[in-house]
Amino acid sequence: MGMSVTISAATAQDVEHIFRLQYLCFQREAELYDNYRIDPLVQTLESLRAEVADDLVFVARLGDEVVGSVRGVTDPDGTGLIGKLCVHPRLQGHGLGARLLLSAELALSAERAATRFRLHSGHRSEGNLRLYRRAGYAQVGAVTGADGVRMVLLEKDAADRDYVASA
Repeated sequence: MGMSVTISAATAQDVEHIFRLQYLCFQREAELYDNYRIDPLVQTLESLRAEVADDLVFVARLGDEVVGSVRGVTDPDGTGLIGKLCVHPRLQGHGLGARLLLSAELALSAERAATRFRLHSGHRSEGNLRLYRRAGYAQVGAVTGADGVRMVLLEKDAADRDYVASA
């Protein structure tokens, strides 16, 4: 009998696991853009520790192993900013990213009074963009990050209960 993946709030004990997972998961993005200086790959362990302490951070676990993560914070205008969604490569394509995204959205609405959600993805990251569009996000703009990667900005209203809830 196989284990099921559970999603819960991250703790201080999860920081190093998230750090390693993030580094693994964002290698494919770095390769796609031929840029190994993207934010998730240069983030420090200490800044991640601060995010886990201050922001809403969720992890997906398969048994004791952290196999996914997502972060969220609400800005002063009530927008829930969602970032660094990652799923271990061997578990991608099974709905875990959608479940993590939904967890962040629900918590940002309930705990941080978010009225809309915003996230970004690299313009070449078709799989990510498909996930976000299926979850009800629409493109609202584009920016070039400090690392030179062109990012697509996507948003949706928190009242939009068009959440993806798949396995």
